[in-house]
Amino acid sequence: QVQLVESGGGSVQAGGSLRLSCAASGRTFSSYTMGWFRQAPGKEREFVAAIRWTGDRTYYANSVKVRFTISRDDALNTVYLQMNSLKPEDTAVYYCAIAREPWTEATNTRAVGYWGKGSLVTVSS
Repeated sequence: QVQLVESGGGSVQAGGSLRLSCAASGRTFSSYTMGWFRQAPGKEREFVAAIRWTGDRTYYANSVKVRFTISRDDALNTVYLQMNSLKPEDTAVYYCAIAREPWTEATNTRAVGYWGKGSLVTVSS
């Protein structure tokens, strides 16, 4: 059974940093795009960042470019999201996501086959 467990969320002041981790278990995802989505109160879940199975191609939402960095460690079956210069508008539940199929991109919710339970990030002004 596949499980994705996020960690690293919390509360921080504007301008601060947090690092999210997502450890996958139940199967190996070295051939899958891994990424992060977020959902703020009253809003739809939105794409944040993704990293291709090769590790050499990354994708970011315009709102987080330059500030966030996604990375992966296939030996640990883990994906990370380093978040710097956080803003109050980054406040949301952040979800780890893995593509439904191998060797495919996953920058929209329809392409995601596996979800974590979410980790709350709160940024105060």
